[in-house]
Amino acid sequence: MRAFTYERARTPAEAAAAAARKPGARFIAGGTNLLDLMKLEIETPAHLIDVNGLGLNKIEATPEGGLRIGALVRNTELAADERVRHDYGVLSRALVAGATGQLRNMATTAGNLLQRTRCPYFYDTNQPCNKREPGTGCGAIGGFSRQHAVVGVSDACIATHPSDMAVAMRVLDATVETIRPDGSTRKIPIAEFHRLPGDKPHIDTVLTSGELITAVTLPKPIGGAQIYFKVRDRASFAFALVSVAAIVQRDGTGRVALGGVAHKPWRVEAAEAELPHGAKAVAARLLADAKPTRENAYKIKLVERALAAVLAEAKGA
Repeated sequence: MRAFTYERARTPAEAAAAAARKPGARFIAGGTNLLDLMKLEIETPAHLIDVNGLGLNKIEATPEGGLRIGALVRNTELAADERVRHDYGVLSRALVAGATGQLRNMATTAGNLLQRTRCPYFYDTNQPCNKREPGTGCGAIGGFSRQHAVVGVSDACIATHPSDMAVAMRVLDATVETIRPDGSTRKIPIAEFHRLPGDKPHIDTVLTSGELITAVTLPKPIGGAQIYFKVRDRASFAFALVSVAAIVQRDGTGRVALGGVAHKPWRVEAAEAELPHGAKAVAARLLADAKPTRENAYKIKLVERALAAVLAEAKGA
């Protein structure tokens, strides 16, 4: 790990301003992703800004009937919140499916959203990786790609987004609230928050330099059977090969988002019109532009089967 300087911010505005003053600065809260990458010298921040003391650790009702989740709310606390379990069950299920209990105790809401989209080639500094070093190439393209993306890919990157929570946030139409170094704030729909790789896969989100997440807001609950279904290589501490976050109403209509298939949580609203017609029709619309490799083409069928399992569970709920 390379040497760095450190400070504790007292307010969100102070944290954002500090990040703008210090080239190479990064925010740190739970550190469950950042510290790992620093140890491998994949991330080498010159300055760390500790945001744990900003008071952004509350879950509060909004005037519109939804919930405002502070950026520093730990994943364990969010999953266990009675309101989340009752009204946003898909989110609670997704959180419990992620990582391990120890990591969920440390990981924050904002940090979960900001995990680097990554793959084994990203971690291996002996391999080319456009996310780690722009312009060096992508070792996964033409390499071992069993776990990689099948849709929304580019010639520069085929990594998948690792977050379970973000997939549930996507199906819930969450909004990300931020503050910038100049003190201005903005609200970013979760659909626009994460980027596809394009020719700049090293940029994962639409956040600007020094911009700090302060909260994530959920709209008024819409009811329905809320399900998170995750297929992985082992029962714990493994990223999804394919995951499905779904909200299905009694009339068969609903919403669906996928994890494990793209550089960001994957949702195609037009595909949701096919829900009453079954999993095969939905999967065909969701993955209409898929470009799988020989090694991960199995994910196309796996999405269909996972959707079928989810719809069957929803029907019996």
